[in-house]
Amino acid sequence: MKPFRLNVDSPVGVWGVEGDDLGVTRICLPNERGRASVGTPPHCVSDAAKQLEQFFARRRRDFDVKLSPVTATKFQHEVWKALERIPYGQVRTYSQVASAVKRPRAMRAVGNANHANPWPVIVPCHRVVAKDGLGGYGGGEPVKRFLLELEGVSLF
Repeated sequence: MKPFRLNVDSPVGVWGVEGDDLGVTRICLPNERGRASVGTPPHCVSDAAKQLEQFFARRRRDFDVKLSPVTATKFQHEVWKALERIPYGQVRTYSQVASAVKRPRAMRAVGNANHANPWPVIVPCHRVVAKDGLGGYGGGEPVKRFLLELEGVSLF
């Protein structure tokens, strides 16, 4: 069955929240266009969409969203858990995240795990930066910069 999708407006474009009764399966970045579903959304999808709207309006810093189980490597899950521990308004380098998951030389693998993160913003991969700059982001540099500035990060 196709996941239910709600769209959420932001200053940098439309985000998609997809999921089913088991949880949110994916947060779609603004460059991933998609049509909203018709009908009554699963509670977890409408709740996640509401929380994203609050985040973009600066009325929410943390998320309490039911995430659907996803197939991923053990390393990816470890990285995503490490991302959830990065506080609002703070950043970590790829190297710091690699050390946090006890793989200090795995900076590129951390970047790849970030890119595979199905729940951007909720699992805040935008808070991971390069030691000498912004670093990459699936939604593009302007979206990453917007998210960091929204949280008050002015390093770049």
